[in-house]
Amino acid sequence: MSIINTQIKPFAATAYKNGKFIDVTQETLKGKWAVLMFYPADFTFVCPTELEDLADHYSQFKDMGVEVYGVSTDSHFAHKAWHDTSEAIKKVQYALIGDPTQQLSRNFEVLIEEEGMALRGTFVINPEGFIKLMEVHDNGIGRDASELLRKVKAAQYVAAHPGEVCPAKWTEGAATLTPSLDLVGKI
Repeated sequence: MSIINTQIKPFAATAYKNGKFIDVTQETLKGKWAVLMFYPADFTFVCPTELEDLADHYSQFKDMGVEVYGVSTDSHFAHKAWHDTSEAIKKVQYALIGDPTQQLSRNFEVLIEEEGMALRGTFVINPEGFIKLMEVHDNGIGRDASELLRKVKAAQYVAAHPGEVCPAKWTEGAATLTPSLDLVGKI
């Protein structure tokens, strides 16, 4: 069963953000759009390229009212150490959530039990706390923050315009579709 359109499960975690440790719960995510980006581990290879790419686009997410969270099964202490030693991770201004208990990774069904690490999972959560988008793939495949931005814009558009849907490759300002009897067989 998919977790799309389900309410996020309760959790409590500590994150590293801008030189401080902060508490994050399911309630922290509510009230605005949120992106959770799970990655396997700090001090690895593909992960810093993804987190840096997300950092480069962070202001655009913020302008859209979206808060971003990186999540791995490392501790918040490891996140701070990585931030202090990696040029790529020094750019990160969003929270890096520590999930050493693996509760959050289990809740989002991305935990690789035998490795104690998460798959590369991306989740978009609406302000009411429902999962609206998920993408999970092999750990050898890096993600693209600009494509995630496009998907978040589509999710926000659909939420604000009930009855409309965004077709493939939709971009902000492009035409949408309104499913109806008149549209059947015309696409």
